[in-house]
Amino acid sequence: MTLAAIILAVLLALIFAALGTAKILALQPMRELAGEAGFSVAAYRRIGVLEIAAVIGLLIGLVQPLIGILAGAGLLLLLGGALVVHLRKGDGPRKYAPAIVCGILVAAYLVLQVMAAR
Repeated sequence: MTLAAIILAVLLALIFAALGTAKILALQPMRELAGEAGFSVAAYRRIGVLEIAAVIGLLIGLVQPLIGILAGAGLLLLLGGALVVHLRKGDGPRKYAPAIVCGILVAAYLVLQVMAAR
């Protein structure tokens, strides 16, 4: 595993630990975002659980790269879903930019991990 992959894994783990925890705890901003997206708070909490599972997978991936790759793929799917929701709602770039930026970070992590696995 390269230093860049380690940095990306830790950065992504920090980002999604914060987001997932906020969703699971149903903090007021997350309740509002759930409503805007058309999700129930319970559904948004389940998304938070998936994000925390991905965090655990990314951290395990520091010693077991395949687990990290699978966690990254799962995050990429979640972020793709977030982008679809934003686009269907007609949100502007300010709303969906975080999903794209995080998606690019996850994609970079995946590329580094797959290349290192060869």
